[in-house]
Amino acid sequence: MSTPQPTEIALHQASRLLEIAFSDGAVRGHGPGQEVLQAGKREVEITAVEPVGSYAVRLVFSDGHDTGLYSWDYLYHLGTNQDRLWQEYLDRLARAGASREPSGAVSERVVRQSGPGASWKKL
Repeated sequence: MSTPQPTEIALHQASRLLEIAFSDGAVRGHGPGQEVLQAGKREVEITAVEPVGSYAVRLVFSDGHDTGLYSWDYLYHLGTNQDRLWQEYLDRLARAGASREPSGAVSERVVRQSGPGASWKKL
């Protein structure tokens, strides 16, 4: 069975989402063994979507990455399996002791102090 073809591609920059509608009515969001765990990329955005023939797009990212071609098959796979793939990615980050935060970024934590007159405090 062949992969449905995209009928619409929209890059929503405010929400930082790439949305693809396929001919089967599905709407989907973004070489084996050569994968590299991407850490520190929370702030990276897609800045451009460029068509490549009738089979793929080239995505340009704000960190300068622009060499990958994303076929309709691969994008459909990513969208169809988004929840599972995202959780696997988060699990791989945790096992590697890595973070999505850029190097040197400080995560803000808010805690509640205990005792009389307790209040919330940013750390």
